[in-house]
Amino acid sequence: MKGMRRGQGFTLLETVVVLGLVSVLLAAAVPSYRQYVMRGHRAHARAALLHLAQAMERTATVHGSYPLAQDIAPGDLVVEGHRYTLSVDSIDGRGFRLVAMPTAAQMADPCGAFQLDQTGRRGQAPTAQVPVPLDARICWEQ
Repeated sequence: MKGMRRGQGFTLLETVVVLGLVSVLLAAAVPSYRQYVMRGHRAHARAALLHLAQAMERTATVHGSYPLAQDIAPGDLVVEGHRYTLSVDSIDGRGFRLVAMPTAAQMADPCGAFQLDQTGRRGQAPTAQVPVPLDARICWEQ
């Protein structure tokens, strides 16, 4: 069998080694990617809260009081990405509290729910899956 060449290709061992390396890389990359996506949705929630707070302030400037919760248009309570739902607590028009509650895959976010009131005070609130959220300074700055 002197003139026969060995076939071109990969051996089973080479293939198994490459698959093992790819698995290790993916195991490290996927959690990091999930955290990146979660941070992006947090930014959407914070932006929606600040946008709604500005709208509340504009209304208070024109009418002398904040709009009541039932006067807020449903379209103003939408967060890009649909990973948070916004709610408004404004009973008497003298103040308000806005809350962005995580939904779906965002429910495991260690920041919990975002809060903002008429004084500009930012905070975090517990959720069903996150009974003790991270500090507001950490969550509002990421």
